[in-house]
Amino acid sequence: MSSPTKQLLAALAAGIVFGLGLVVSQMVNPAKIVGFLDVTGKWDPTLLFVMGGALAVTIPGFRLVLRRSHPLFAGGFSLPTKKDLDRRLIAGAALFGVGWGLAGFCPGPAITALVTLILPVFVFFAAMLAGELAYDRWARR
Repeated sequence: MSSPTKQLLAALAAGIVFGLGLVVSQMVNPAKIVGFLDVTGKWDPTLLFVMGGALAVTIPGFRLVLRRSHPLFAGGFSLPTKKDLDRRLIAGAALFGVGWGLAGFCPGPAITALVTLILPVFVFFAAMLAGELAYDRWARR
């Protein structure tokens, strides 16, 4: 089996596990997300356990994986090299947070929730794609 095929199969397996985790943790439920973000109202802290569990796996996992000379199915790691904060990064993070708080979705859970065939999910997904395309056209100018 070729390396690109192994990469695709590994990405598919990781995506399936990630999607299942989103469903089990209810991260695909906008009401759950909005309840978690509503810290001054009827706050639902249960997603803290999801985030804590993710960090408990990710932090040691990154340390172990980055000890390797290269990933299993690639010649090298693709890690960010930029370390500074700039206006575009801060504005993008703020826009992401506002959108997540208003809609109760971010890209991963929105893609996963498409299988529900619920119209608002498709509307959000279409708006997300339109925003990505608009930014791409703006950034190329």
